[in-house]
This record gives sequence, structure tokens and C-alpha cells, in this order.
Amino acid sequence: MSLKKNNLYLEVAFNIPNSGIFLYHPKKDDPCSPGQRVMAPIKNKLRVGYVLGEREELPEGDFEIKEIDRIIDKEPIFDRDFIQLAEWISRLYLCSVGEALSAMLPGGKKESTLPVFEPEEPLSITQHTLAPQQERAVQRIKRSQSGMFYLYGVTGSGKTEVFLHILKEVLEQGCSAIYLVPEITLTHQVMEAVKTRFREKVAILHSRLTPSQRLKEWMRIKKGEASLVVGARSAVFAPVKNLRLIIIDEEHESSYKSGAAPRYHARQVAMYRCSASKAKLVMGSATPSVEAYHLMNTGKILRLSLPERLSGGRMPDVSLVDMKRENRSISGLLIREIKRVHEEGGQTILFLNRRGFSYFFHCKTCGYTMTCRQCSVSLTFHKKRNIMLCHYCGYSTRPIQVCPACNSLDTGYSGFGTEKIEEDVQALFPELRVVRIDTDSVRKKGAMRQILNDFHSGKIDILLGTQMVAKGLNFPGVKLVGIILADTGLLLPDFRAAERTFSLIVQVSGRAGRFFPDGKVVVQTFRPENESIRYAVKMDMKGFYDQELKTREALSFPPFSRLFRIVFRGKSRSKTENIAEKFSDQIRRAVRDFAEVLGPAECPISLVAGNYRFQIILKTSSFSKTHSLLSKEVSSFKVPTGVYMEIDVDPVSML
Repeated sequence: MSLKKNNLYLEVAFNIPNSGIFLYHPKKDDPCSPGQRVMAPIKNKLRVGYVLGEREELPEGDFEIKEIDRIIDKEPIFDRDFIQLAEWISRLYLCSVGEALSAMLPGGKKESTLPVFEPEEPLSITQHTLAPQQERAVQRIKRSQSGMFYLYGVTGSGKTEVFLHILKEVLEQGCSAIYLVPEITLTHQVMEAVKTRFREKVAILHSRLTPSQRLKEWMRIKKGEASLVVGARSAVFAPVKNLRLIIIDEEHESSYKSGAAPRYHARQVAMYRCSASKAKLVMGSATPSVEAYHLMNTGKILRLSLPERLSGGRMPDVSLVDMKRENRSISGLLIREIKRVHEEGGQTILFLNRRGFSYFFHCKTCGYTMTCRQCSVSLTFHKKRNIMLCHYCGYSTRPIQVCPACNSLDTGYSGFGTEKIEEDVQALFPELRVVRIDTDSVRKKGAMRQILNDFHSGKIDILLGTQMVAKGLNFPGVKLVGIILADTGLLLPDFRAAERTFSLIVQVSGRAGRFFPDGKVVVQTFRPENESIRYAVKMDMKGFYDQELKTREALSFPPFSRLFRIVFRGKSRSKTENIAEKFSDQIRRAVRDFAEVLGPAECPISLVAGNYRFQIILKTSSFSKTHSLLSKEVSSFKVPTGVYMEIDVDPVSML
């Protein structure tokens, strides 16, 4: 409905924290409809606003109603259902409706800046006959009108083929589906399979598109020209018609949780949309999140097991190496295995979740550590660029030879990153072709595509990398995977550290032996006694999840409670801490009967980009009561200029 009369007012929301709905006059002789974006004056500047609706009556009070400056869109880009979804996000994640709409609409924040891999030639992916285990899963999903399902299967068990079969049925019925992947840039084989099967019905939303390209795809979807949408986290908001299915591939991935307001989780949004549309939600992973595993155990999600590898492979043989007995970064066993695999004509993937040459610089005399000026983290030495770099804010400086604290010359570097491992491997195997793949080495356009093409065609013997090599890679020649250091995430002060370590080892191990029954994995660690590492090495999935759930229940951590994380940040340490303490006292009184309040305390990473950070954690089994009271306290609490409050409902990271 167009708004033409002068006595009608536009309700407009803005991408501003803790803001309500603002009223404006429409421009004379320029009709405007709900669902369009406008430029409108607010706080003495023009901002993009979202028209939510209209009203005839003004609220009581003496205030000036301004006129919008101009209309951005020729036609509405969202409808009433979309506004209701934004309002739900606003309520659940304690953000403004404008912030929710900004995150949902195209042209918002990028989810990934990694380069996109596109094969030189399209992969020839044809529809395969389903194995019995796949057929059972497909038929079980098809028989249900709605509900939540989980494809729980080992790596290489054919989850993608099940997804494609149920997608085919949905599209043939004239309905729509959304297919979520953790990082669109690293799932090239899935992309090619989807495009090959469904062609013009597919819209792919990814970070490489410009805002105008994303909007063009968005309007295609809105008009029903594309009935299958594939994308990362924010694709869960795609305005598809007649939604009947949402797929969440690799459900365990933390990238499904937004790190900026609104801090939504795509899994929760998918659950809401499926419930509202009576659609099916199908998730899948070889390493489900502990929360999803618990929901399967309690029957709230139907578990569909895929226990066997297809394509002639079987689960790899995994060996554990205690690095306390080794004197170099590459163990004797891993060296021998690399040689053996190369002699047999196979390829190796080496994984280390740490970029750079060495992890930190320190003085051996006084213990001084070179840290970022703006963040409370050690700087990482990048040898090829000859810089010390902060991986949080990007601050860089030149390495030093003399300790600035005691003037000692007895200084050195500790720890190691992918750059150092690359140097060590090349020294050990000068005859082998070794290539490193991380965000430092693939900055140039097309670099990642070239490296992966070369690896696929056998021109590279050893591929070394960070998380880029842990997912999305499915190469027949890989017979060996070496995990250089399995401990990197274990020391983080986060109750999910064991879960992440276990998941990463299992996922990386899954790159080996996918097509042949002789895959080998070598896991190097300084903590061979750690339970999460031992369970991962034995591939004892049930053992790990049962033990982890017992620990979580004893400590009352999710899934046996819900968490709220409130972070205060500011340039002044004392001012920020004082405000955090003030809010902590206020919220403790409000929720004392049904929630535990922890803090305020410094965040584990207490300084980021020059901002001091303090956090308060609320732990509760009465989510709705705690959420309601927290919402009231947040709306009434005045945060002074120079301090910012960030609220994270169901946080994934505690750093």
C-alpha cells in the first residue's frame, strides 16, 4: 500500500543500537511503501532507514516530524513476514529492529574475505545412485511433512548426496529451499554440484558480490526466479517464496554465529523460519555441536546415521605422537610417513591452526614478551615480510634485537606458525613440492584457485595450511594428514575448548583415505593424556560426547543452562570497569532468584584495538525470565559516552 496522504506518517528503523522506531513525513508527490529503504535525517545527518509501516496518529508529546530526504529503492525489498522476522531477532538478541534488518538485507557486513576457489573447468558431478544408508535417510526425511533431522555420519559418508536428493524433491514440487554452508569460499565442490544439478534455479549469495550484485540476486529470489539459495550465515534470511527446507551443512561450525550485532546464530534463525513456514530443517556434520548432540539424545532432533565411508575409503589409521620426546617441530614418525606416502605416489596435507613464523618474541633474561600496543595479545613474527603482526587488529612493527625492558641481547622467538613449518618441511624434503595455504599466502587474486588446481592435478606433494585445509577439500590423492600441533586451542579460557579441539582433529583427519583404504593420520601433541585428543585419535565419538555432556552438566554449562554475555568496552580502563561494576550490581539484584551472575572480570583478551574490555556472564536455567529482566535492565541503563555495551545471547566464544 502506498503512502500518499499528508496525514500519514512513515515508521522508519535505523541501524543504530538501542533505537526505537522513528516517524517521518513522506515526500510530497513521491509515494513510498513499507519495505523500501529511504535516506532520512537523524541526529543531524542522513542515514539509511527501513520503512516498516505507516500510522495516522502521532504519539503524545511535543516533537518535530521531519521529512524523508529520498527513496532508495524503486520497489519494496522486504515484506511483512520479513519485518516480523526482524522483530523476533530484535527481541531475542536484544538489538534494534534496524540492526536486525541491516544484517538481514544484502550489502551488509561481509562474512568472509577469503578468496573464492573456482575450478578451471566445471566439475563433472552427476547424480549418483544412493547407497542403502543414504536411501534410508532420504526416505525418512521425505515421509515427514516437517521436523528437524540430523545427518550424523563420518567424513566421506555421502551427506552432500543426501542433501541434493531432498533438495531435488522440494524443487520439483515447486517449493523453495535454503542451503547454508559455513564458508562459501571453501565449499567449491558443493557449489559445483548444486549448480550442475539445479542450474538457473540457484542463487548463490557470497561475500565477493558487490552490494548491487547482492541486491540483484536478492530481488531474483524475492520474485521467485530462484528457488534454491546457497550461501553462508546471512543466506538464512533469503526472501524465498514457499519455503519448505533449510539445510545446515557442517552445523558445528562457529562461523554460523555472528560476531557483531545482532549476534544471531543461523541455526536458531533456521529453526524459527522452519517452524513459521512448517518447513523441514536438515542439519549435518561428522562432529555435531554438543548442543545438537544433546538434542538428538533427547529426541528433539531425529538422528539419521551414516556410519560408513563411500568411494572405497575407510576411516584412516591414526597415530599419536608425544612431542615432549621430540626435538623438532616435525616428529620422526611424521617424517617417515611423508617419505613413505611420497614413494607410493600419494599426497600429504599438514595442518597447523596458527599463521606466521613464530608465535611470540620474548626476552630470555627478564621474560619480556612483545605484545600489540592496542591489544593484549602477543605479536606474531612473519619472517617473509619481516614484521611482527597482531592477528586481532592488524597492528604491525619491525622485529627488535635488543630487549626494551632490560637491554639484553639474549632474545628469541618461541612457538611456531605455518611459515616456520613450511621452512622446516622444505629443509627436510628439498625434493618435494611444498606449498603453504593461509590468509597470508593467498592474498593475490586467483592464488588459492591455482594452488588447489595444482594440488588436485598432483603438481604439489605437500599442502600445508591453517583451517583452510581442514574443510571443503576432497582430493583422491591424499593418503596422509599430519596435525602439527593439536593443542593450540586447548589452553583458551573457554568451556568449548575441548569440543573445538576434538572437532578439529576429527575433521582434519577426515581429509585422509577418502578414496582408498590406507589413509594415515599423525597427530602431534604436547598433551597426549588430554581426553579430547585421545577420544579424537580413537575416533570414539560416543565416548567424547558422553564425557563432555557429563562435564557440562556438573558445571551447569550449555546445553544444561543458557548463557548471556555482556561486554563493556572503552578507551578508559577505569571508566569502563566502573560502568561494568555498576551494571553488574543492578542485574545481580534483578535476577538473583534464578540466574548466576559471574563478574565483572576482564575479558580473556582484555584489550582489543585500544579498547579495554570487561565482561559479565549470566548463567541460567530460566531463560525466558532472565531474558525478560535483562532486556528491561539494558533498556533503562544509561551507558556514558565513550563506553559501549555489547550483548551476546547464547555466546559461542568467551574470549
